[in-house]
Amino acid sequence: MKVKIGILTLSDRASDGTYEDKSGPAIKEVLGEWIVSECEYFYEVIPDEPELIKKRLKYMSDELGCSLILTTGGTGPAVRDVTPEATEDVCEKMMPGFGELMRAASLKYVPTAILSRQTAGIRGKSLIINLPGQPKAIRECLEPIFPAVPYCIDLIEGAFIETDENVMKVFRPKQKKIS
Repeated sequence: MKVKIGILTLSDRASDGTYEDKSGPAIKEVLGEWIVSECEYFYEVIPDEPELIKKRLKYMSDELGCSLILTTGGTGPAVRDVTPEATEDVCEKMMPGFGELMRAASLKYVPTAILSRQTAGIRGKSLIINLPGQPKAIRECLEPIFPAVPYCIDLIEGAFIETDENVMKVFRPKQKKIS
């Protein structure tokens, strides 16, 4: 079964063509290095509009059946940064550990990491994770959290994600042998 992955870039300026989105492609590049399962990507660039973000997250989860949805952008304290709120509105369960670990990892690079409001949550069989909007920060934030991502998706009955263990070792508990 193909792993369906949604990538949603949230940026007023990238969506209107003021500049080229580099964060969405950076996510796909990093995942392409790590995941060996066959993947199908769904990628969109939209403005920082709460209702539109919620609509697209629901569509990627409910209609497309994406097991993993990664957003980029809209996680800071600026007035138009509304990604965490939109994510919380569409999720049934929040997974705050993802945001906590991403902020802790980012603090090694920039003191402003404490301004990030990244979060993660579960909608149906989809894990939704908010990433920062800077392409450089994509890998810095994904590396520490990704070892837990495939197992989380296993637990919510999403698609099985297999990685190249030489470049991204993920954690899955060992199954107990039944005697």
